[in-house]
Amino acid sequence: MTKLLALPVKMPEGWLAENIQFRRISVVQLQQDGGVARRIIAAIKQQIHGGGYRPGDRLPSTRAFAAEWGASRTTVTAAYGQLAAEGYLIVRHGARAIVAPGLEMPSSVEAPAAAAQPRNVSAFARRLLALPAPAEQQPARVADFRYGDLSGADFPVLAWRRASNKAILRRGARLRYGDPRGSAVLRNALQGYLWRARGISCTPDRIVVVNGSQQGLDLCARLLLDPGDSFAIENPGYLLARNAFVAAGGCAVPVPVDGDGLRTDALPPARLAYVTPSHQFPIGGVLSATRRRSLLAWAKATGAYIVEDDYDGEYRHDISPIPPLQTLDADAVIYVGTLSKTLSPTLRLGYLVVPASLARAFPEAKRLTDRHAPMLEQDVLADLLASGAYERHVRSIRRKNAERRAVLLQALTDHLGAGVTVAGADTGLHVVAWMNGIDSAGEPAIMADARAAGIGLYPVSPLYDPTEPRPETAGFIMGYAGLDAEALRRGVAVLADILAKHR
Repeated sequence: MTKLLALPVKMPEGWLAENIQFRRISVVQLQQDGGVARRIIAAIKQQIHGGGYRPGDRLPSTRAFAAEWGASRTTVTAAYGQLAAEGYLIVRHGARAIVAPGLEMPSSVEAPAAAAQPRNVSAFARRLLALPAPAEQQPARVADFRYGDLSGADFPVLAWRRASNKAILRRGARLRYGDPRGSAVLRNALQGYLWRARGISCTPDRIVVVNGSQQGLDLCARLLLDPGDSFAIENPGYLLARNAFVAAGGCAVPVPVDGDGLRTDALPPARLAYVTPSHQFPIGGVLSATRRRSLLAWAKATGAYIVEDDYDGEYRHDISPIPPLQTLDADAVIYVGTLSKTLSPTLRLGYLVVPASLARAFPEAKRLTDRHAPMLEQDVLADLLASGAYERHVRSIRRKNAERRAVLLQALTDHLGAGVTVAGADTGLHVVAWMNGIDSAGEPAIMADARAAGIGLYPVSPLYDPTEPRPETAGFIMGYAGLDAEALRRGVAVLADILAKHR
């Protein structure tokens, strides 16, 4: 076991008297029920030695710990008292015990060796473990341009709370599992909303409510691909969609994109094609009418399905809404929608509109995964849709994000001028900023300098297929929906200073 550093520490005022009292309790109780108390003491020490509890961390209350261990509260109090007497904890009357300062893990301790490879796992698990690890999120004190974040101030707190209260009071006499497709009330409300907002005409039995669009993509992968099957995917494109299809055993065939979206003339034979036609991720092009017809003709000729990810279809700035592909061929297209870009990514609410031929397969696959999405959130969303509160909210945040977009574009012009080329600004909640005159090989150094300066910056390069050439010019995805105007201006100003050093 790792030895702890013996460091001199200054204890809070009153610590000595309180710990003497705990010590008295500990001695008596340890004599009466030493076995359980000693096991609790050993377990907490192990957590501290292993870094599970760090200096300043609060331990559970004695009541909560006793309930968890099935011990008496007096026994837990005795264990805490003994740990306090040994200098592991600081205890105060009426407050939760905290780990004492000076118990940091020594820096000389070697990091644990890489975990051994698991035995007897499936081919799915091996494919999953072979995928690149996700990048760690870095704190950004000035501005974080991470795409997908929304402003917490934009969440409709009052409307959500009112609808939540109504949903809770409406609870039935019995609590039971629901329909894996989602509640009938929500699917009926979504049917009307999709017709009004996106022109989609469907019946409620073809709507499947999922835990965010990512679960929808996973269901598509498992239901449409066998190991070894090819799938077409935009290059660059959404990495987690690619990973979901690869984990299911699919073989990625990258298809290039340009200002008009997917290059349909380069489509290969495949079982499915994943596309973002309303706002290509990340470059931002809108799939042209000619290419839409070509893509649908390809699907008909090959028998493939098209997975249409309409991840931010509610946001149109300088152009009119683009009708989804699903409206042109409901039998070939699986439509994927999400609430993560309008309400919150933390809610994990999304939906699929599936062809009639797949209306049974998808809910049955979801039933095996998690039975159904959380019912309370479904009831709340259904109320927001039925009352019109959701669409009022969407109109409000569309205006707010249009204002943020204008601030970002103006700041890029003011600080970088001809040094930046912006793509994908007509729709969605992000732009791609190509840094003219800066080689893409310099992206890691720019990102490191940005982190040091308090800027969260995210390159386009990792979204390209690893087997295909990457762009020569440095490019960054800049999300703006989670930032206020001042943070956007400050962030771009700091970024401009960093880029000046790399030109």
